[in-house]
Amino acid sequence: LDGASKWLASWKSRNWRTADRKPVKNEDLWRRLDEEMSRHRIKWLWVEGHSGHKENERADFLARAAIPG
Repeated sequence: LDGASKWLASWKSRNWRTADRKPVKNEDLWRRLDEEMSRHRIKWLWVEGHSGHKENERADFLARAAIPG
């Protein structure tokens, strides 16, 4: 949530570096998210993980299913 709503603009302004000048981890994915965010109107909401929230549980399932191996 913070990455997308707070840190992304700073990373871009620092040429994809963090505040301590280290490369942003998963830069390729952040760039893709940034591109999609520019095409859509998004309202970011924090949802507690593993709390039975239907959509969050589905997202967790899909993320784990996509892990190779």
